[in-house]
Amino acid sequence: MKKIFQQYCTNLFLSDRLFGALAFCVLLFILKFFFRWLGEIPEIATGLVFSLLFLDIFILYRNKNGVEVHRLTSKRLSNGDENPIQIEVKNRYGFAIDLRVIDEVPFQFQLRDKDFRLSLKAGDVKSIHYNLRPTKRGEYDFGFIRVYTASSIGMVKRRYNFDGAKILAVYPSFINLGQYELMAVSNHLTEFGVKKIRKVGQSSEFDQIKNYVGGDDIRTINWKATARKGGLMVNTYTDERSQNVYCVIDKSRTMRMPFEGLSLLDYAINASVALSKVAMLKQDKAGLITLSETIGTVVPAERKAAQLGHIIQVLYKEKTRYLESNMEALYSTIRSVIKQRSLVVFFTNFESLSALQRQIPYLKRISKYHLLLVVFFENTELKILSSEPAKDLEGIYHKTIAEKFIYEKKLMTLELNKHGILSILTPPQKLTVNVVNRYLALKAQQRI
Repeated sequence: MKKIFQQYCTNLFLSDRLFGALAFCVLLFILKFFFRWLGEIPEIATGLVFSLLFLDIFILYRNKNGVEVHRLTSKRLSNGDENPIQIEVKNRYGFAIDLRVIDEVPFQFQLRDKDFRLSLKAGDVKSIHYNLRPTKRGEYDFGFIRVYTASSIGMVKRRYNFDGAKILAVYPSFINLGQYELMAVSNHLTEFGVKKIRKVGQSSEFDQIKNYVGGDDIRTINWKATARKGGLMVNTYTDERSQNVYCVIDKSRTMRMPFEGLSLLDYAINASVALSKVAMLKQDKAGLITLSETIGTVVPAERKAAQLGHIIQVLYKEKTRYLESNMEALYSTIRSVIKQRSLVVFFTNFESLSALQRQIPYLKRISKYHLLLVVFFENTELKILSSEPAKDLEGIYHKTIAEKFIYEKKLMTLELNKHGILSILTPPQKLTVNVVNRYLALKAQQRI
């Protein structure tokens, strides 16, 4: 009995059309007191309304599965990107129906507008498309797809519930990796005046031993092989193609600042994934180090097929911390983990010039052994504030302070350059493109 009640009553909803019809019947009964000529018309009308009501219930519940609905998504969502969501609806009734489809999206989006209306003929299939843009990594719990069906009679609506409790994980941005692959194989860098140059000097990567021929460098003669062979043998070398590219991500409190919903840490994580992908396409090895008050995760540089997936899986769990970064621990880790000269891309943010100057000694030590690229962020809100005209004394004060902070960021770039450290000062929204372009430029110039 309880099951029957749940099946028929909990999913049965009375429509506005029914209430309107019943209100009309009540009006007829009231008018009958004043107009006797109405006779039995109110009773007939009421009987007709209830007959249509029971008929509507019968035809909606006659088919156990009158509609079929599925939510089609990827296995995981991409953080900071527009992720396509598709709902496929099929009418399995033998007549046309009107539908109201409500998708219960995860609470993190705070959306209540995924409410769609459509009409389907018998046997028709239609698709509903919309996008979701998550701004935090983690698990997102989708609720039910609530589908309210109504026949042409329209006295009641029957509710169906589909695809409940579906959990999708939001990973660092991976949807747009294809466009960075295109950047890696294209030659657009020449548009910016960057040209490939041939490396001067002898490469250190051994290739093979071969017979000496006229013109070979006598300094490459292999005397042991010559003695065994009885003729001059020389070593040959090739340009060493595979270099290490390490992304170092600061997880301290300075990376908690949000821009367009994403924290600076998430922007850095998305850029690291893209840079790692491009580096491996360019035959380099990609590695990762995360840092806060202690060293977090260390992923040694590799170029194997599963490396990018491993990096994404590690970054999926990373969160910002509330303490300052331990630069001494970072220097010690780099010296012990990275054995050959590599490109180290350090994603961080400096709140003031004095904060940078405290870290300069450690950055100089790292740059002594590796090609160090420090990436930090412009405050786009301050830039907007400084460009707006001041309307009063308070506005002048705010504008002056904003310009001071912007100028200080430029001084930080000059300070890093003064010590021979490469830097990128970038808006958060352009971080990935700027970092990938800088890597490709360094690669084209044979600096790594």
